[in-house]
Amino acid sequence: MEVPREAPAQALFTWGANSYGQLGLGHREDVFLPQVLKGFLCNRETVKNITGGGGHSAVLTDTGELFLCGQNKNGQLGLGHTEDVTHFKLCSSLCGCSVIQVACGWDFTIILAGSGQVFSCGSNSFGQLGISQTSEGSTVSKRIESLQEKVVNVAAGLRHALAVTENGSVFQWGIGMSSQAKRACQGEMVPSFLRARQPCKVTGLEDARVKIVASGSSHATALTDEGELYVWGNNKHKQLVNKDDFVLKPQKIDAHYFGGEKVRRVWNGWTHMVAQTEKVFLGGKTRSYIGVWPQRNPCGVNSSVSGVDCVWTTLLQFPGPCSRSSPALFPGPRHGFRHGPCSCSSLLVALNQALFAKNLVCSPALHQAPWTKGPCHFPSLCLAKCVFRLLDYNFGL
Repeated sequence: MEVPREAPAQALFTWGANSYGQLGLGHREDVFLPQVLKGFLCNRETVKNITGGGGHSAVLTDTGELFLCGQNKNGQLGLGHTEDVTHFKLCSSLCGCSVIQVACGWDFTIILAGSGQVFSCGSNSFGQLGISQTSEGSTVSKRIESLQEKVVNVAAGLRHALAVTENGSVFQWGIGMSSQAKRACQGEMVPSFLRARQPCKVTGLEDARVKIVASGSSHATALTDEGELYVWGNNKHKQLVNKDDFVLKPQKIDAHYFGGEKVRRVWNGWTHMVAQTEKVFLGGKTRSYIGVWPQRNPCGVNSSVSGVDCVWTTLLQFPGPCSRSSPALFPGPRHGFRHGPCSCSSLLVALNQALFAKNLVCSPALHQAPWTKGPCHFPSLCLAKCVFRLLDYNFGL
């Protein structure tokens, strides 16, 4: 008789830059090797999502609890004060609301509750909280009351945020993109949604039903339920597949760039974009691959990918044995997390501008991991810019 295998114990690993205690280890020293966050998952449910901003991190459990740590100068942790926190703390300012998604901007946080309500905290210097016409920030999570419709998805950039409503409409707030738009598009009218300090409906998507939004530092993408991809914002590195340096309104990327296939997922890096059909396409500024579309995974292998998510950068896989059922998650920027069975010996590391694909090491020039003494094209792990998560991925090697 076959004996059921015991499920591996869960563990959360963290490493990288730690100037503000964003790794949750209780200190501010940079960490060059993955370290387990001891006791963090004790008596708690599975980690659902991890993400990070300029210097803060957020962990969301599948029971809807939200934990944060790191830089808190502007109250971006939503804990009611502005002191940095070096251990993950439960956000108690949500009044018992169950959280289903969290998006971290540079110095602010956007929180989506199961009820469809959206909350925000942190800096509001550019109206990125969407709560008022003033620049006053908030140290506790405040509801964005002007979002009257039920919201199903959110995203955050450097100084702006996005939300998708149940009927497929997209709203944007925060004026971080407007100054770039004015410089790049002199003489043209800047759309109101790029100048809004409160949620403003994004025009140009009237014929589309959007289900997911993603944001880079100063560009945005919207994926429809028909698998069509719309893009707008800063296009200095041609990450939006457009000749203009700034795309003022949403423009649909023609399907021929994706081999005629529908887009299933999309992720935005700081200045680049990754789109997934049955293959992976990369565009924008990367260390080795710049603005060439369609650009399949750099190794030239048509391998399928599932469950990768990033805000600031993409991923690189270092091969090694690992449980096929292992989930893993990563945030940043400048720091990383890994969530999965503590018995797993393979290391998945966040490195700026490296593309993660199944069974691939997509940077052939990178011969050894950055924490070793061997040659490496990246200065150090703690310099990797990363804000991303990885969920439900099978690491069959």
